[in-house]
Amino acid sequence: MATTPGSNQQGVGSADAARRNGTMEQVIETLARSMGSGVGWMAESGVLFAVFGVLWAAFAGALVVSQGSVDETWRTIHGLPLLAQLVVWVLFLPVMVGLWIWETSWPLVIRLTLVVGVAGWNLLMFLPKALQARP
Repeated sequence: MATTPGSNQQGVGSADAARRNGTMEQVIETLARSMGSGVGWMAESGVLFAVFGVLWAAFAGALVVSQGSVDETWRTIHGLPLLAQLVVWVLFLPVMVGLWIWETSWPLVIRLTLVVGVAGWNLLMFLPKALQARP
């Protein structure tokens, strides 16, 4: 059965699509809101500060004890499937940037300065409100 322009069937299909989009949008909005609240809570309570503090301490320890382990970590991450690499980069972006900087062929003093700067900035951003100085 052919539909003519302006017929009622086209409007019904559009209404069904709008209802499905509305439902899907509600699901996505609810999921995003709950994830955002969870991340916000982790940032405010200091969980993210602790997680990244441990990661940066491990990074520094690996540089002091065995620089080969830092190189191996970089190779391992690059050996992962592309989707897994993307997830690691998104979840641990500051540490991954530090790792990328360390793996460049730039002079040691520049790499060290940049890695310490990224680590300091990262930890400062996740500093819990309880530890922040209040005037």
